[in-house]
Amino acid sequence: MNTARPWLWERARRTPDAPALLWHDRTLIYSELVARADAVAGRLAGLGVTRGDRVATVMDASPRFVETLHAVQGIGATVVPLNTRLTGTELAQLIDDAEPRLVLVDAGHAGRVGEAGAGGRAGVRVVETGAELDAAGSGRGDPVVATLDPGELHSIVYTSGTTGRAKGVMLTHGNHEASARASRERLGHGSDDRWLAVMPLYHVGGLAILLRAVLDGAAVLLQPGFDPREANLAIRRQGASMVSLVATMLGRMLEENAGRAYPNHLRCALLGGGPVQPSLVAEARSVGMPVAPTYGLTETASQLCTVSPGAELPAAGFVGKPLAGAAVAIDGADENGWGEIMVRGPSVMAGYFGRPQETSAVLSDGWLRTGDIGWQDTAGNLYVEARRTDLIVSGGENVSPAAVEAVLLAHPDVAEAAVFGVPDAEWGQRVMAVVVMREPTTAAAADFASDADELTAWCRRRLAAYKVPREILPTSQLPRTASGKLKRAELIARLYPD
Repeated sequence: MNTARPWLWERARRTPDAPALLWHDRTLIYSELVARADAVAGRLAGLGVTRGDRVATVMDASPRFVETLHAVQGIGATVVPLNTRLTGTELAQLIDDAEPRLVLVDAGHAGRVGEAGAGGRAGVRVVETGAELDAAGSGRGDPVVATLDPGELHSIVYTSGTTGRAKGVMLTHGNHEASARASRERLGHGSDDRWLAVMPLYHVGGLAILLRAVLDGAAVLLQPGFDPREANLAIRRQGASMVSLVATMLGRMLEENAGRAYPNHLRCALLGGGPVQPSLVAEARSVGMPVAPTYGLTETASQLCTVSPGAELPAAGFVGKPLAGAAVAIDGADENGWGEIMVRGPSVMAGYFGRPQETSAVLSDGWLRTGDIGWQDTAGNLYVEARRTDLIVSGGENVSPAAVEAVLLAHPDVAEAAVFGVPDAEWGQRVMAVVVMREPTTAAAADFASDADELTAWCRRRLAAYKVPREILPTSQLPRTASGKLKRAELIARLYPD
């Protein structure tokens, strides 16, 4: 569906009686969903939101999130979905960076946003998405815009990088539409599909499900979070035909499934979020789950390369060919062909919000420097050796070592800190830390145990749970280059020689 109109309104015009959203035992058809989104759009207008404004959300997966997502597009504003797992302090930093007109927060997260002083910036209003939003009066008659410019911003999605500064990735309507179109061409999804949505909706992978569905006219089976049993039941009993997962989710679903064959109506399990082991794919396919490993970034509106469901995986890191309209190049290849992955195409972001220098550092002549390492074979297939050099991908969540190091260094007893990821069978990677204490300490774990407990508690008060180091070890000195740069790879090799 190529349209200049807000997508949900155009979809409801075309297929008003088609199922749009399944939530627990309730099904909304497109005419019902658009009516609810229309009402939210009116309330947002009544609260002063106009075309071009930014609306941040701190909301769990729910029909209200879906309504809000479409309502924001409907009035020509930009949605900024924020990670609900962040601490109040972390949320306040992102809200301060995004400078939204409005922050919509559901009841479960209102306390943290309030404690963080998120509404302290002049002009930023925090509104609870239940009774407070429902009580808001509608404004400007019909606030829904007649047309959308493909170059206007649809969303700003925050992503962690190796610098530790969260960056807002600016994605246009055109970026998302191009991504959905290319995904459809590779995977064949359409109006008859039911997308199972268990990915966080503040991640581009979860957001993309909602957008692909409305552009295709498909239904979304929305779940409040990931539970392997509920995900498997949605496939077996509710007819889910498409699902997006990360490796940790897939492993848990296979364990809960206990070797039973999946039904034939499951056509594709899109698998991203980090490196995927061929053995996991083979296990899934042996019970009829057609896994399709994919490589993508927030900066490319999700998918960029994807293996066709059922295609062979010749080696770890194989992610297939670029999607239609996308191109991949390898810069600075070594003697083995490994180099930095560069990409271009219509789904590549407009830039980082409020970060012109960081944007120019990665975008040049239409090419995006991903910071990831990989190589291409003669057929054009991409193999990804590693995600961004220092970035830790744990259970599909990105963890910036620099951000965790900054929290550790804020402790008065810590002189130096190094954070890195190590392989983990369940999570892909787990977060580890090594610290140099200001007062001399021995390397004996027993002698350091109380310090480690204190530092762990310190981190838990300041970081989302998935960012907290699983283990903190002491050392007398961190390996550094002559210029003082941490030699992270040497440190990991020293601690984990195998």
